[in-house]
Amino acid sequence: MGNLPKRSSKRTLKAIVASVAVGAAMMFAGNVPAAYAVHDQAFQLDGDVAASTTTNIGGSVQNYDWSSLFGTSGEKLSLPTGFTASVFSKDFNTNANGTFNTSDATTYTTGSKDTLPISTGWQCTASNNVNSKIDVMNAYAAAYTDPDNGHQLLYFGIERNTNTGDANVAFWFLQDTVACNDNGTTASFTGDHKDGDLLVVSAFTNGGAVSTIDVYRWDRPNPSLPGSLNPTSVAHGVDCKSTSAGDDVCATTNGPTNGTNGTITTPWPTANAKDGVGHSLRTSEFYEGGLDLTAKGLGGHCFNTFTGDTRSSQSLTATLFDYSLGTLGECTSKTETTPSFTTQQIPKSGDPAITASDSAKITVTGISTFNATLKFFICGPNVPAGTGCTTGGDQVGSTQTITAQGTFSSSSATITEVGRYCWRAEFSGDSNAGVPSSKDDSTGECFIVTPRQPSLSTQAGTSPVDFGSPVTDTATLSNTADHQGSGGKGTDGSIDPTTGGGKAGGTITFTLLKDDCSTPATGTGTNPQSVNVSGDNTYGPVSFTPDAPGTYHWVASYSGDSPNTLKTDHNTACNDTNEDVVVRQIPTSISTAQKAYPNDSATISSTVAGDNLPSGGKVDFVLYDTLANCQAGGATGKLYTEPTITVGGQNSVTVGTSNTSVAVSTNTTVYWKVTYAPGDQAHTGRQSACAESTQFTFVNDSGPGTLYP
Repeated sequence: MGNLPKRSSKRTLKAIVASVAVGAAMMFAGNVPAAYAVHDQAFQLDGDVAASTTTNIGGSVQNYDWSSLFGTSGEKLSLPTGFTASVFSKDFNTNANGTFNTSDATTYTTGSKDTLPISTGWQCTASNNVNSKIDVMNAYAAAYTDPDNGHQLLYFGIERNTNTGDANVAFWFLQDTVACNDNGTTASFTGDHKDGDLLVVSAFTNGGAVSTIDVYRWDRPNPSLPGSLNPTSVAHGVDCKSTSAGDDVCATTNGPTNGTNGTITTPWPTANAKDGVGHSLRTSEFYEGGLDLTAKGLGGHCFNTFTGDTRSSQSLTATLFDYSLGTLGECTSKTETTPSFTTQQIPKSGDPAITASDSAKITVTGISTFNATLKFFICGPNVPAGTGCTTGGDQVGSTQTITAQGTFSSSSATITEVGRYCWRAEFSGDSNAGVPSSKDDSTGECFIVTPRQPSLSTQAGTSPVDFGSPVTDTATLSNTADHQGSGGKGTDGSIDPTTGGGKAGGTITFTLLKDDCSTPATGTGTNPQSVNVSGDNTYGPVSFTPDAPGTYHWVASYSGDSPNTLKTDHNTACNDTNEDVVVRQIPTSISTAQKAYPNDSATISSTVAGDNLPSGGKVDFVLYDTLANCQAGGATGKLYTEPTITVGGQNSVTVGTSNTSVAVSTNTTVYWKVTYAPGDQAHTGRQSACAESTQFTFVNDSGPGTLYP
């Protein structure tokens, strides 16, 4: 199998996934001198895992240990104050009956060296037989930030299967994403070194003491070249139990003063060669250490990958045996965005346009300064429900330079169309510092612009009108929205448009219904009839001439101007009396004016019995307007003259007038003058000299009368 020493027990080394979830793992550091020793902080570097065995170093009590971070199965517990991340990796297997299993899928092979570039110098393979001395049971790590001085520290620990002989271990803190998948065969690692990667190398004895711990830095000032491991240690330390105050790196193991004669108990399962699977670690089978990154000026980088390995010596070119690899994500970035609103109605014509913006809260852990960018994108106006602006869209505003976490606002976008819009904020991260990128394209980044509901009021013209006359209607449209703009961003150019959309269009349709409110009126003209619309205004009047008298109702409908202005109707139930019109029948009137044609009669008689009137007698009838004119007997006031009537040959004769041409129509009195001239000398003539008169009194009907029938 590669470079691993063999043992007859066929046990395999299980990988140490000492994934240090260092929330501060993207640690920034200045050149600030350390205020305390690395083991003077809140965490116990005392050679066991129990928080109950508190220490008092540097004048402060250390209350926390690995049991403060992990539970009985290695599960993460809630982080105590100051701790930003933790990770536990079980690194051994058991058989179905609970006994130890020797299989291991992660070992170095084929000359892998710490001094070599990762992708070209590191290889992995699986092993079925790993020496117990280099076999790791569990590995864990934690990140801590001193709340007083802001120093960021890494704590790390490993459990070995046996304490035979002295031992050497190392830990890589890598900024790149590094992995190796052997798939049952030898395979190369993926990923690469970046400037500032750290290698921690330590040696310790089987008696329970750490002899040295050194930290080395990978230098790669030119990203186009692979760089190299600087052989000069950037930090050096010894056993935490013996070092003086002010140390920046130290490590220790479980020695005779720990537990029972050096044997400590773990809350979680572990295994050792003598006791098997259980909760015991014998002397020097447990190793832990700490490093103050800030104090040594090693911050400012994000360690995204952690490896722990066993090795042949402390030499930088030592043979590498077993390894454990895990994702630290020490530097994390999170982008959380909030749109300026979630729902807003499109404004009415004349009001200011909608301006939408986004706010992004950028949170970066593990590093305080970096070089990154932030971009805002908008998608719309027709993003499907339940989706976000995951790709595409249009950038709003210029790219912003971000050097520290905080909350940042986008430029404003002018929205002119109804629809569903979504923002996306993209934080680039800083690949040189190991800060990962992040974005927020969730549905919480979306907002909706709703259409406007217009108002339509109408007023019919004068009512009633006579049959044959037109009826009219007028409509007033208000509360419309302008049409969407064009030439800008978005799928149809309506975002930040270069050309305004103008007033709302569409049509208003006027319909005259009969009294049943369902049948269109018939007659002269167009019914229904439509007029074009251009925004808020009064439209009409329109007219129509019904072909029958009756009661009618105007109904008006506006088509709307999609998508910004909805349609609307008015008086569809015919209940607006302002829209009622009446066409009445042509009215008539009646008035009366009486007149009378005056007539008269006269009886001419001989007073001698048996005597007949002579032939040739003449009777004349003359009608006068007044008594005086009648008595004068002249032409003045003469109204009517009956032609002379000839009488005779009878003792008595009655004659009369036949006036049909001269009428009296006013209240008055008329007078008759009647004369008789005999036809001989033997008889006398006679006259009725205005002795008779007729008084006319008329009572007429001046109208208009009453309806009939």
